[in-house]
Amino acid sequence: MEFATRDVGAWSESLSAYEGRLALLRKPDLLPLDAFYRAELPDLLRRREPRPFLTKPELRRLMQWKLSRGKWRPRLLDYVSSLDEASVESASRRAFAALPDLSKAVSELTVLKGVGPATASAVLAAYAPDVAPFMSDEVGLRIGWKSKRLMSFALCLLLSAIIRSDAIFVDKKALMAAMGNVKEYTLKQYLAFAEKLQTKAKDLSAEGIIFTPSDVERALWSSAVGSKLLKSPPKDDLEAGARKSIKRKRKF
Repeated sequence: MEFATRDVGAWSESLSAYEGRLALLRKPDLLPLDAFYRAELPDLLRRREPRPFLTKPELRRLMQWKLSRGKWRPRLLDYVSSLDEASVESASRRAFAALPDLSKAVSELTVLKGVGPATASAVLAAYAPDVAPFMSDEVGLRIGWKSKRLMSFALCLLLSAIIRSDAIFVDKKALMAAMGNVKEYTLKQYLAFAEKLQTKAKDLSAEGIIFTPSDVERALWSSAVGSKLLKSPPKDDLEAGARKSIKRKRKF
C-alpha cells in the first residue's frame, strides 16, 4: 500500500492486520511489549493527569518495544538504563505539557541521553496519538525517505563510473534522487514526518472512519512489513518449505 492511496478500505485492512504481522516477525516479547506500549502505558499516563509523566522503567520498556519492532540498537537501551529517575520524570512532564507544540515537546525529551527524536516521538505518541505519530524507519521510507544504504550504493556507482568510464552508465537524475532525501533522525525531519501523517489522517477521516496520525503510522508499518515478509519469509518458514520439498522428492 502506497502512502498516496486514498482507499480507506485498504488503510483499514492494513491497520487491522497490524497485530498479525507483529506476530509473524516472531521476535521474543514483542507482542507483550506492544500491548504495554499501546494499551497499558497510555492508561498509566492518563491516570497521572493533569501533570502526566513517564517513569524510568516505563521509558526502558518503551525503548525495548521500539528496538524490538525495528532495528535492535543495544547501546540505546544501555543509555536509557543509566538515566536518573528524576530526570526522566521531569523531562517527560515538561514534554507532555508542551503539547501540541511538537517541536518544543521533542526538544524537552531529547535532553535525555539515548533519547533522540524517534524515541521522543514514541513517548509523545503513547500519550497523544492524535497529535504525535511515532517516527519509524519503515514508515519514513514509505513517505519518501531514502536509506543511507541506497545513497552509498549510488555513490559506489558514481565512483565506478569515474574509475572505469566505459564500465557503467550513471543516470544523473536517478543518482540525485537516491542521494536527495536521506533518512535522518532530526527534529526537522520528525516535524515534516508528523505533518505528513497528520494531513493523511485528516484526509482519511473525512471519509467517515476516524484515523489518528498514529493509526496511519501503524497501517503503513503493517503494509511495509507485510510486503517484506512476502519477499523474505521468516527463517522457520523457509526451513519448513525446504523439508516439505525434500519429502516430495522422496516420494518419486
